[in-house]
Amino acid sequence: MNTRTAPRNPFQQPAQVAVLGIGMMGFPMARRLCEAGCAVSVWNRSRTKAERLLPFGARVADTPAQAVAQADIVITLLENGGVVEDVLFAQGAAQALRPGTLVVDMSSIQPRQAREHAARLLAQGVHHLDAPVSGGTVGAEQGTLAIMAGGEAADFERAHPLLELLGRPTHVGPHGAGQLAKLANQMIVGITIGAVAEALLLCEKGGADMAKVKQAISGGFADSRILQVHGQRMVERDFTKRAAITVQLKDMRNALSTAGEIGFEAPITSLFEQLFAQATEHGLGDLDHSALFVELAQRNGMR
Repeated sequence: MNTRTAPRNPFQQPAQVAVLGIGMMGFPMARRLCEAGCAVSVWNRSRTKAERLLPFGARVADTPAQAVAQADIVITLLENGGVVEDVLFAQGAAQALRPGTLVVDMSSIQPRQAREHAARLLAQGVHHLDAPVSGGTVGAEQGTLAIMAGGEAADFERAHPLLELLGRPTHVGPHGAGQLAKLANQMIVGITIGAVAEALLLCEKGGADMAKVKQAISGGFADSRILQVHGQRMVERDFTKRAAITVQLKDMRNALSTAGEIGFEAPITSLFEQLFAQATEHGLGDLDHSALFVELAQRNGMR
């Protein structure tokens, strides 16, 4: 059953919004903005992905610069910090922005990169928030994403009505703080997936019914959304990609890189970075990140 809630327009006039990156997250998020009555211009490296938004009223641009030229707010949903930098500064998007435009980078990148992008944009009179999200494609569809925003408080307040169409925005600090919060989120997600997988496999190896174990511990101190959602995927052996192991690995590495920059030791994250890396090496990279279960099963000679 589709439980996606219909967004409502918070603006007196249609907001001019550009969305760069129409992938698994970008498509439902841009669609919500269209359905709320925003004037949405979209760009994607593969134009056919952006064209899926034409029936919802979006305008498809051929280049990032064309997409952002008339925008009041620009949302980026791109693969990593290097791609964000390329699209903004090498492909001409930044040069096409009008002074006063607000760029809301909802990609998951390194905090250092977010601060660098903010400084470069500010030099030309453009405002910036780093506002990565958590909640996956389900949250994007339903408009229930957790949105962690770093930047100036005034810019957050300006973006708040738009971000509320997509989820629950929280201002967590200055530039780069949104990305720090996302790294914390991904550390907890990746580590907890590993804990759930290892615990359920131990039970199965010892002769217990894994599905019944999950049921038994639900509601206790070990319960979590990871147990309920990813644990169920493990029970069903359903590892269809929602968030790939390769993406989880990227986030763990970004967390370790950031930890190194600030002199913080993260031994638990280091261990799980190795586990996700080995899962990728063993051909599991394009499966859902809950497929760390498969890596751990294979180590124990299990199906």
